[in-house]
Amino acid sequence: MKKYLFNLKYIVLGSMITLSSCVSNDLPGVGDLEDFTSPTPFYSFTDVTSSEFDCNDVELWAKYEYNFQAGSNLAVNGTQYDWEVTPAEGVTFINKDLPILEQSIDGELATVVALEKEIAKIEFKLPCESNQDKKTVLEATLADLQVQLQTAKDEVSEEVTQNVAALNTQISELPAATLQDRELIFSFPAPGTYTVGLTVTDNLGKSAYTEKTVTVNQAIPTIATPEIGEPGFDDGTLFDGTGDGRDSWRSPNNSDWGGVFQINSKSELGVLPSGLQAAKFPADGSRVGYQEIEVTPGATYVLTYFSELDTNNVGDVTVSLISTNAKTLAESKLEANIIASRTDSSVGRVDDVFKKHAITFEAGVNESVIILLTNSNTECRLDAFDIIVKQ
Repeated sequence: MKKYLFNLKYIVLGSMITLSSCVSNDLPGVGDLEDFTSPTPFYSFTDVTSSEFDCNDVELWAKYEYNFQAGSNLAVNGTQYDWEVTPAEGVTFINKDLPILEQSIDGELATVVALEKEIAKIEFKLPCESNQDKKTVLEATLADLQVQLQTAKDEVSEEVTQNVAALNTQISELPAATLQDRELIFSFPAPGTYTVGLTVTDNLGKSAYTEKTVTVNQAIPTIATPEIGEPGFDDGTLFDGTGDGRDSWRSPNNSDWGGVFQINSKSELGVLPSGLQAAKFPADGSRVGYQEIEVTPGATYVLTYFSELDTNNVGDVTVSLISTNAKTLAESKLEANIIASRTDSSVGRVDDVFKKHAITFEAGVNESVIILLTNSNTECRLDAFDIIVKQ
């Protein structure tokens, strides 16, 4: 048996040697297999459009810019990217590093840039401000900011000046963006529908193509955030530094709406959600808060605030958004005049603990709405009103 096993071992070994002698890297078609894998191109894009409108919503300028970034499944092989766009007329291209360098300059000149932005906000408001008292305050604030801006410019250090100069040099030396860049910014001439295609080619000459339809929307004015007067009910918070914390919340007349709420004061910060004062409503429900604010038709808003209720009695507090068609407290309770409303009960609450609430509402066709504050059967407090545009 050992003899037969010994002979079998040499037969197998001989066969392996014979087979290996038949393999040669010099023979055509033998060795590495040809790579039949083609690239799989893809790309993403981000809308970085910017625009400016005046206070009458007239467009001053708009830049319809989109940042495009290409990719493929090829992690090792060299690749070439080729973009195309249809229609191409008027489309220009921007080096992806330009915005980064511009932001770096803003960072170096942070104080100057911040003051310039505040000045721009006031210059935006002034042409459309009809209240002369507010206009006077805005003009005085603008003059003060301009003095601060000049001081900030004068105090820019030599080091910062050199850094800004170096960044400007980098900007001037940036190569022009091309349709062969992996990442670049497309600047479209106008709103419309564009087809953007991408061809990716690997280092073996294999290529593949993909395309998407990109819809460039018309620039629209930024929806203004409504202003709530004395939102935290503190003294001296009106535009001109005056106010007793509730001057903005008085109804047109007490006989139709009820008297304005009382003020609850604290001596230390941090006790109330905002400042040192809150709106206080006695349990009999005889006091209200009334403020009309401007809104943008069609926009959606989120109103937030804090409430605290006396738990010794079962009662509630209600914050409502009411149509200006309501001329009395009774009319504000008509379903047709209620845009949105939230009622919170004293049941389950904790004394002296404020809780935050939110109401989302749509302006609809309204250009202004009434924020109405009412309560019943228990004493309560409200504080720290705020409003944002829901995006």
